[in-house]
Amino acid sequence: MRSYLELMRAGNCAMAAFATMVGVLIAYNILSSAGSAASISFYDASLVFFIVFFVTGAGNGLNDYFDIDIDTVNKPSRPIPSGRVPLKSALYFSLILFGAGIAMAFLVNVLCGIIAMLNSLVLILYAKSLKRTPFFGNASVGYLTGSTFLFGGAVFGMEGLKAVVVLFLLASLATIAREIVKDIEDVEGDKKEGARTLPIVMGSKKASYVAAAFGFIAMLASPVPYLQSILNERYLFVVAIADIFFLLAVYQILGKNNAARSSKLFKFAMLFALVSFIVGA
Repeated sequence: MRSYLELMRAGNCAMAAFATMVGVLIAYNILSSAGSAASISFYDASLVFFIVFFVTGAGNGLNDYFDIDIDTVNKPSRPIPSGRVPLKSALYFSLILFGAGIAMAFLVNVLCGIIAMLNSLVLILYAKSLKRTPFFGNASVGYLTGSTFLFGGAVFGMEGLKAVVVLFLLASLATIAREIVKDIEDVEGDKKEGARTLPIVMGSKKASYVAAAFGFIAMLASPVPYLQSILNERYLFVVAIADIFFLLAVYQILGKNNAARSSKLFKFAMLFALVSFIVGA
C-alpha cells in the first residue's frame, strides 16, 4: 500500500484536494452572500475531496508509467523502476482510480462529472505526449491546477462555477509562468530526453519573456477578486505578499537568468496566493 501511495504522490494529491475544498468554501460564501440557497453536506464534501485525490493520483501514476525509461536512469528508487510496483499493475491501478474518480464525480452532479472526465483526458494526454511539447504541456498543467477551483465551484452547479472562474484564471496563469521557468531550469536534461519544450524550441531567453508575461498578467489581475466582491479586503493584504514574490521571480529569470531561484520564488508566490484565497473568503 505504501508503494502505491508513493506512486500516486499522496501528498501532492492531498494538496490538490485541499485547493478544491478552498474553491468549495469560496463558491459557497459568494453564493450565500448573494442570497442563493447554497448548501453542501459532509458526505458531498468528503466525496469531492476523494474525487480530486483519486484523479490526481491516477494522473501521477500514469505519468510514472510512461516515464519508466527515464525514471530507470534518473529516479531508480521510484515504485516502478525499483520493482515495488509492476509496470502493468501501475497502469491498471491508475485506470481504476480514473474510473472511480469519474464515477464519484457524477454522484455529486453532472457538471462535476464532466469536469472530472475532461481533467482525466488532459492528464492522460499530458502523461503520454503533451508534457514534451512546447507550451501545450505548460498550459495543461496550468489548466489542471486552476481547475481545482472550478471543480470546487461546480459542486453548486453552473452558478458556483461562474463564481470561481477568476480564481481559476489567476491560478492557471501563475502556474503556466512557473512551468515555463521549470522548463528553462531543466533544458539540458530535456534535450537529452528528446523533449521539445518551449525553451528548447525558441531559446531560454525568449521563453523567459513568455514566463514573465504570464507572471505579470497574474500579478496585475490579482486585485480582480476583490474588485468583484468575491474576496474581502484581507485578501488584498496577503495577495500583495504573493505579488512581491511574483516580481522577485520575474526579476530572477529576466535580470539574473537564474531559473532555479525564479522557480522557487514562483512557488512561494503561489503558496501565498492560495493563502490569500483562504483568508479572503
